[in-house]
Amino acid sequence: MPMPTRRTFLAGSLTIAASASALGAQGSVSLELSPSEPFDFDRLAERARALAAEPFQRPHIAMREALEAIDYDAHWKIRFREDATFTPPGSEAQIQLFYPGRYFPEPVAIHLVEGGSAREIVFSNRYFTMPADSPARVLGNSAGFAGFRVMRPGLGPDWVSFLGASYFRTDGPARQYGLSARGLALDTGLGRPEEFPRFSAFWLAAPQEAGDDLTVYALLEGPSVAGAYRFGLARGPDGAGHATTVASRLFFRQTPERLGIAPLTSMYWYSQSDRRHARDWRPEIHDSDGLALETGRGERLWRPLNNPPVVRTSSFADDNPKGFGLIQRDRAFAHYQDDGVFYHRRPSAWVEPLGDWGPGAVQLIEIPAHDETFDNIVAYWMPRELPAAGEERRFDYRIHWVERDPAPAKAATVMATWQGQGGIPGQDLPQDTYKMVIDFDGPALEGLETSDGVEPVVTINGGRIVSDIGAHHIVGAAGWRMVFDYQIDGDGPAELRGYLRKDGEALTETWTAQSDPERR
Repeated sequence: MPMPTRRTFLAGSLTIAASASALGAQGSVSLELSPSEPFDFDRLAERARALAAEPFQRPHIAMREALEAIDYDAHWKIRFREDATFTPPGSEAQIQLFYPGRYFPEPVAIHLVEGGSAREIVFSNRYFTMPADSPARVLGNSAGFAGFRVMRPGLGPDWVSFLGASYFRTDGPARQYGLSARGLALDTGLGRPEEFPRFSAFWLAAPQEAGDDLTVYALLEGPSVAGAYRFGLARGPDGAGHATTVASRLFFRQTPERLGIAPLTSMYWYSQSDRRHARDWRPEIHDSDGLALETGRGERLWRPLNNPPVVRTSSFADDNPKGFGLIQRDRAFAHYQDDGVFYHRRPSAWVEPLGDWGPGAVQLIEIPAHDETFDNIVAYWMPRELPAAGEERRFDYRIHWVERDPAPAKAATVMATWQGQGGIPGQDLPQDTYKMVIDFDGPALEGLETSDGVEPVVTINGGRIVSDIGAHHIVGAAGWRMVFDYQIDGDGPAELRGYLRKDGEALTETWTAQSDPERR
C-alpha cells in the first residue's frame, strides 16, 4: 500500500543542542532542526487548500531498491536510540521515530511546534541503532523518518503510533495493539485498488485541551484530496482506554466514488459463530468480532463480522449517527487459546461524531481472508452527498479506544452468535437448513423468566424461517437465548434481523447478520 511521504527538507538547516524543552530527561543526542516557520492549524488548512488546487505530485523515493531490502525482520532490528527520545516543547509526551523500509518507503516530515513557530527535525542515522549487516546502512542520512510513536513514562511500551499511509492506532486498556484507524478511506471495496491518501508531514505540539497529552497536526495528501488534521491524544490511566479527538478539514480535487470518514480497519478470520474457515488449531482468530452502531434515533445495532466468499459492502443508512465502532466483545482467553498475540486483549474503537454529520450511512466492507495477517475489515461513515471537485468538508469526531462499545442505557446487548446445522438431533436433518442461536444479556433482561411473555422478533430477506422462533432464559447461566432455523434462497446471502421484546417494547439491541449458504 502507499505509505506516508514528505516534501524536501527545508534548506539551510542548523543544529540545535538538546535541552530540557526539546528532549526528554534521558535525551542526550542533539536534534538537528531546520529554521523556524510560522505555524498554526489555520495555516495548515490553507496549505492543504492550496495543494488541492494544484495537480497531485507523487513523491519521489530515492534508493527504492535499498528500502525494499529492509523487510519486516530487518526493519524491527533498527531501533530508535533511547537517549535520542525527545519531548515536544510544552508537553511531557516522550517521542520516538520510525525508520523507513519496504512497507514504509515514503519519508514524512516531523516538526516541533513552539510559540507559533515550527522547525523540522532533520533526518540522521545517528538517532538509530542497527546491526552491522543491516541493509539500511547503505542509505546513510538520506532515508527520512517513516512515522512516530508516543512512549509511556520511563520509556515503557508505546501507547500510540502513526505509521504508514494515514494509519494510526493505540494499544487500548489492555496494552495490546490490534485494529487501526485511518485519516480517510477513498473508494474502498470497489473491486479495484483503493486510493490511500497519506500523512506527508506531522507537527508535534503542546496539548491544546485539558486532559490531552499531546497535540499532533498532520497534512494529508492524495490524488483526490488534500487535508489538514488536528489530533488531541489523551492516554487513559492504567487499565483504562485512550481517546483521540480529531478535527479534519478536507479539500477535494475530484469527487470520490466512496468517501469514508473516521475509517477503522481490522482483521476477522473466523469465530465461534461460523468455523468453516477454521483451519488453525485455535478456536477463533480475530481483532474484532462485530460492528456496533447507535443511530441518530437512538437504536442500537450489532452486526457480527463475516469472512465472506467475495468482497461485500453493507450499508446502514442514518442521519447524524451517535456512534459506531469495530468491537471485540468476546474477552475470554479460553475462546482464543492464544498466548502469543493475545486476541482477547485487542482494543475496540468507538467513533463519537462531534457536530452535525447529516444524512449518510455507516458502511462495512468485508473482504475474503485466508489467514490472520490480512486486515480485511473496514468500517466508516459515508455522507449521502459526496463532495464535488473544489469543495471543502469538515468532520470532527472522537475515537474511544476501549474494551467494548458503550453499553446502552436500557437495552440488553448481544453476547454471542452461534451458527450450525439446522434440525433436531436424533431426527433426519433437513438439507440446506441452518440454525442460528443468539445470546443476549443486560439489565433489561434481569429477573425475567421464560414465562414472562418475552417475545422474539426475527425477519429475513433472501431466505425464509423454517422453524418456530424460540426465546428462553439460558438454563444455568445469565442471559437469554433466541433460536431459529432458516434456509437461504439461491446463492445468497440472506439478511437477518432480530431482537427480544416484551409488551411491545424492545428489551435488546437489534442483532443483524448476513449469512451465506454452505459451500460444498
